[in-house]
Amino acid sequence: MARTEPAPAPERLTDPDVRVGIVCSGFHRELTQALVDGARSYLATAGLAPDRIDTRWVPGSFEVPQAARILAASGRYAGVVALGAIIRGATAHFDHIAMAASQGLIRVGLDTGVPCTFGVLTCDTLEQAWARAGGEVGNAGEDAARAAVSLINLAGLTASGLRGAPAAGE
Repeated sequence: MARTEPAPAPERLTDPDVRVGIVCSGFHRELTQALVDGARSYLATAGLAPDRIDTRWVPGSFEVPQAARILAASGRYAGVVALGAIIRGATAHFDHIAMAASQGLIRVGLDTGVPCTFGVLTCDTLEQAWARAGGEVGNAGEDAARAAVSLINLAGLTASGLRGAPAAGE
């Protein structure tokens, strides 16, 4: 199923000096990398320089909320984009991981006040996931980055309102 309407025009960040963190599940890494590429591309279009985007990988989608919480609580990021892919299998594992990821990520945003967006695919098949990772249905990473930009602008978050300079080594 292809998108029925074109994506809206990119929103520009009101402060292009903010930092955005991207947290990525290492499980289904190729799929997640396609989501990262979509997110980074959108953030660049919104005016964010590549050196203002920090990407962190964790083992799987279960760990994504905790990593997002660490980034959000650091005071360095105006927003966090969470990316990954959970593909349904033969057991209930899919349901538990999908629920933990979605509930954990909404809590990160609500508890910290730092926008945290959901770009974790929850699909029945690998084919469905690829369709949402830059295929005929679009790129959920781009969509999650679009939501982050919108929320960052809405919250009026600016680099001067954030604590941090880049961490050592960045």
